[in-house]
This record gives sequence, structure tokens and C-alpha cells, in this order.
Amino acid sequence: MERVTLRLDEPPSIVAAGIGVHGVATAHEVFRLPDLWQLHLYHYEGALSLGESVHPIRPGHVSLVPPDTDVHFHYRGRSEHLYVHLRLRNAGAPLVVPVMQDATAESTRLAEPLRNAVTAVATSPARAAAEVWAALWRVAELARHEAEGSPHPFVAAARAYVEEHLAGPLSVPEVAAAVGVSHTHLTRVFRAGTGRTVVAYIRHRRLQRARHLLVSSTLPVTAIAAAVGIADLQAFNKACRRELGAGPREVRAGGA
Repeated sequence: MERVTLRLDEPPSIVAAGIGVHGVATAHEVFRLPDLWQLHLYHYEGALSLGESVHPIRPGHVSLVPPDTDVHFHYRGRSEHLYVHLRLRNAGAPLVVPVMQDATAESTRLAEPLRNAVTAVATSPARAAAEVWAALWRVAELARHEAEGSPHPFVAAARAYVEEHLAGPLSVPEVAAAVGVSHTHLTRVFRAGTGRTVVAYIRHRRLQRARHLLVSSTLPVTAIAAAVGIADLQAFNKACRRELGAGPREVRAGGA
């Protein structure tokens, strides 16, 4: 088994979530969950096998195994991972996802909701389900970028960093450092994956956000400029005309 199909239009039901510690008493375990999916985010090296399919495990890898599947885990000493056992509803378009993916650049963003689910599952099942649902969409997004030939996960991580920091100063070296690659490598893979330079993408997203605020809010133009990281009003006017085809007041009036 190399890939699985899931649907994510409705939140999952979380049965268990925790931090699994294995490989202490035995180097090989096999088990099956008849009715539950298994989501694992790994912090160790080993291997996972499903029938004839063998998948290396590395720190930062994530796996998603469907119900009623015999899973063989091969350990190399003490092995720790975050796990969730869950039920998925059969709602929405089918998403085809690899059983095992390298989520190294996204592992922090995956670990946070999964750890939140671990702490919430006993007292707030709805909160745990929301956290895991978000993590599952991130896992599916990794697969989508791979299918489209995008050099995930660095492009996805760079986009996410840009979205979170549009209001402040942004530079290519800063974004590259945040996702853990060199300036040169990010520049190359980002353009190959998106068709834009990092600088052009930042400008595009800033002006798309500015358009939304101009059309949908009553914020002053100066406040909108600052909110999208262009504090100089003259520079903001110039950027609007270049990216949106009109000045900010014309955009607000419906002229663009």
C-alpha cells in the first residue's frame, strides 16, 4: 500500500491521542485497528511496512494508515511519536494521500495541533477534533503539492510564513531562514513551484489583502497600508497601481 483515499469535509471523531513510546522491549511490533485510522508524526528512525510496501521512518515524517490494516513497525531502540486514532466521515471529495510523507519543514506546524489534541482529548473532544482536522488538511496539502510537482514542503512553509508576517518587514533571507533552507535554494524552488519570485509573491499577497480591506472595511487608507507592511503611503499608492491597476481610493470606490 503506497497511498490512501480520505475525505475531509467534516471533522473527524477522535478516539485516542497521545505520545507513543516503543522499541524498548522489542524491535518489531504488529497490530491492527479494525475501525480506526492511525495518524503518526515521528521523532525516530525505523520502518513501517504494510503488506509488501515498506516505508522508511525518519524524524519529521508523517504517516496515515486506514482502518483494518496490519501495520508492522520496526524500531532501532527507544522510539517516540505523536499518534491519533480516529474515525473519518465519508463526506467530501476524495483526497489521495501517500501513506508516508516527509513533512520535515511542516513538522512544527503539524506537531502543534497534534500536541493540542493530546492535551484536549480527555476533556474537550470537540477541541481535539478541530486540532486534528487542521492537521489532516496540512497532511493532504503536502500530497497536493507533490502531485502538482511543487517542491514541497519548503514552498508551502514559505507561503505560510509570508501569510503570517505580511504586516511587518519581509525579506527573502528571513523567509529562507524561517523554513530552514538557503536564500539561493528557496529562490530557485519557489519560482519553480509558483511561477513567481519570493519578492513578487510577497507584493502580490500584500496587495490582495489590501484590496480586501479597501473594499470590505472602513479602515483609513493609511491604516490599511500599515496593516499590509507598506507604511509609506506613496509607496502604497504606487504598489496599488502596479498590482491592482488603480490607486487605493479608486479600488475602494469599485474602480478595480
